Amino acid sequence: MRLLVVEDDPDLNRQMVEALVEAGYAVDRAHDGEEGHFLGETEPYDAVVLDIGLPKMDGLSVLEAWRREGRKMPVLILTARDRWSDKVQGFDAGADDYVAKPFHMEEVLARIRALLRRAAGHAASELTCGPVMLDTRSGRVTVSGRQVKLTSHEHRLLAYLMHHVGRVVSRTELVEHLYDQDFDRDSNTIEVFVGRLRKKLDVDVIQTVRGLGYLLVAPEGPRETPR
Repeated sequence: MRLLVVEDDPDLNRQMVEALVEAGYAVDRAHDGEEGHFLGETEPYDAVVLDIGLPKMDGLSVLEAWRREGRKMPVLILTARDRWSDKVQGFDAGADDYVAKPFHMEEVLARIRALLRRAAGHAASELTCGPVMLDTRSGRVTVSGRQVKLTSHEHRLLAYLMHHVGRVVSRTELVEHLYDQDFDRDSNTIEVFVGRLRKKLDVDVIQTVRGLGYLLVAPEGPRETPR
């Protein structure tokens, strides 16, 4: 999943980006409202962490502009603890959640996981597709209870497909959501990761839809032989 962090405090920006990358996300960053607005307007993010007090263009104006432009990605706003009015204005502007400064990074990570699940129509923290289970809290992947170890890119690919079970996802979409802005993108690598993922899962859940992309579906059970 690909995220955007818009925060003008350089230390806090760096800390959040490092924590999110460590949690397995592809992350872009911006340090002012104008840059954040541009990135959110032009790149397909799965969620955004947005500070309200930004230079050049304040966070609420950025958020309102995104919503006017039809950008629907979930947005978690950062606000000062004593500014309850910021929270109200943030929700009215189109925010999906908020966290007050100072905060624990684990809370931010948990709220982002919840936003991503809800945006994809999932309520539980454990995503399943047939025998495949992904725990969004721990990142643990199991197949029929057997733990499967994945590389970071394989995990990102599976996580994106698990959040969009039953929908055909194009190679272009996967490239846009699996890699950050600075990554040297090559759609051919997606095929390589899909091949590796199929071997490790060892269960037929990833289907190739010719000319369109990939579809994650639960495998059909054994058919009964007619008598």
